[in-house]
Amino acid sequence: MKYFMMAFVALLMSMSSASAQINKGGFVGPSVHDRATISVAEAIKLRDDARVVLEGKIVKDLGDEKYLFQDATGEIIVEIDDEDFNGRTITPENVIEIKGEVDKGLIEPIEIDVDSFVIKK
Repeated sequence: MKYFMMAFVALLMSMSSASAQINKGGFVGPSVHDRATISVAEAIKLRDDARVVLEGKIVKDLGDEKYLFQDATGEIIVEIDDEDFNGRTITPENVIEIKGEVDKGLIEPIEIDVDSFVIKK
């Protein structure tokens, strides 16, 4: 039985390494995950739940995890969960890149629900 188990494990290991060497092919190039930065003006026109990447500045704290975000084309409210700051401090002088999605409510103004951000400058 011990010999059988050792042979079985050896067989599995050889199959695993052989399958790792097989090139299954596929597409190599740009993907939907490589989103280009768009402007606030463009983001406002998008459908609800559209994924966006914006670059600009947070210019005002609106309370309740909401901030006024601004670029050269306009302003929009962004919602950043407190834990997403991860100890980082942002001032109105910092340029940040945010990734998130458009949130269009029935009554509330259009917002961006931020998944993550990077401080650029």
